[in-house]
Amino acid sequence: MEATSPATGESLGTVPEGTRADVQRAVTAASAASRDWGARSAFERAAALERVADLIAERRDELALTLTLDQGKPLHAEAYGEVDELIEYWRGAAADATRLDGSMPPSHDASKRVLVYRVPRGVVGVITPWNWPYTMPAELIAPALASGNAVVWTPATSTSVCAVKLAECIVEAELPTGVFSMITGPGSVVGDEIAANPGTHAIAFIGSTATGLKVATRAAGKPQLLELGGNGPLIVLDDADVEAAAAASISASFLCAGQSCTAGERYLVHETVHDAFVEALATAVAREVRLGDPLAAETTMGPLNNEATAQKMDSHVGGALERGAELVAGGSRASGFPTDLYWQATVLDRVTDEMDVAREETFGPVIPISTIASDDEALQTVNSSPYGLLTAVWTRDLARGLRFAEAARAGWVNVNESTNYWESHLPFGGRAGSESGIGRVGGRHAMEAFTELKTVVLSLRT
Repeated sequence: MEATSPATGESLGTVPEGTRADVQRAVTAASAASRDWGARSAFERAAALERVADLIAERRDELALTLTLDQGKPLHAEAYGEVDELIEYWRGAAADATRLDGSMPPSHDASKRVLVYRVPRGVVGVITPWNWPYTMPAELIAPALASGNAVVWTPATSTSVCAVKLAECIVEAELPTGVFSMITGPGSVVGDEIAANPGTHAIAFIGSTATGLKVATRAAGKPQLLELGGNGPLIVLDDADVEAAAAASISASFLCAGQSCTAGERYLVHETVHDAFVEALATAVAREVRLGDPLAAETTMGPLNNEATAQKMDSHVGGALERGAELVAGGSRASGFPTDLYWQATVLDRVTDEMDVAREETFGPVIPISTIASDDEALQTVNSSPYGLLTAVWTRDLARGLRFAEAARAGWVNVNESTNYWESHLPFGGRAGSESGIGRVGGRHAMEAFTELKTVVLSLRT
């Protein structure tokens, strides 16, 4: 498969187009290796993960440059940061491996002892997206390996060059043969086979809701960890620090050019602070966002990763303007760049519920603003959304913020912080009943999906 840079339009080379047979061979190898790997001590597995982290650190510059060219992230503003976070994921999983403990519940029989502890499921199939092509695979692969599983991974096709670089670091750490395999190729072929193959015992997927539902169907009956879409409502209440909320909106909506499941893709602003917020936001966008060559030190936002995402921006922004939304900033693709994937940082005001930009996950650099009159109205909007991944609320009253957080149907709520704020060790995932997935990634919480409880009863009678 030909790999083309969204930043320059130039070829980055080719990667193999994997087949179902390739996946089947990888699963067979993983199955053969999983028993020995799972039987090794947690400290031995942790040492292997530390070797992966060391190799990533040694290749930091190469990995960051590849990320910029293959994904489009600004080198200095974002790419180096993702590589550093990647190292943190592997070191964190190594530490978590040594803390995965069990319990010793009492028995009705005084002559018996009961042990309950976690054991690996066997072979974990991992399918990952293109927006964070290093850290999102790591938040699944690292804990799966740390907890004693073998892994078969397929990355998104549009960032497969990044995936190959990461896989090289894992392979060079000299894990036992078969414990880790990566197959690049179309998701409809390689990803489908990983999900459906009877040799994979658990499936972990990060990506869109639509694709996640397909994966869930194909993996029916297996334990699943699905981290799916969102549109991250950011609520500005009447007592909010408007300037601080506007400043945080830059990272909420323009980090990774808005291509984030936790991006602030819906803004609900109280009518009494609406005008002040819009003014502060327009000033912040003009001052802080620098769309440009992602290799340049001054650039804060690069291109979108692929044409399908750019077309979705075209449709959502264009449709909102046709329906009466007001344009505050941006509004179209930018000209004068090597590719047509550079989209201006966009702010829309007077957005209404029927507009696609408010209802769906746009996945681009856009802030759609709607007006609310009360906390209850904001909560009704949040809780009527099909998504339930992450919400942020701004208020000077922390008790009010906590009440809002507890009432919001979301797996994660930030109070007085960007929607794009998270920490790698904390549990992250969608609320039950929403289209944002099931299970939790983050630290040892992912290990709960990749292990199962085993009960052993010992009789002390001789």
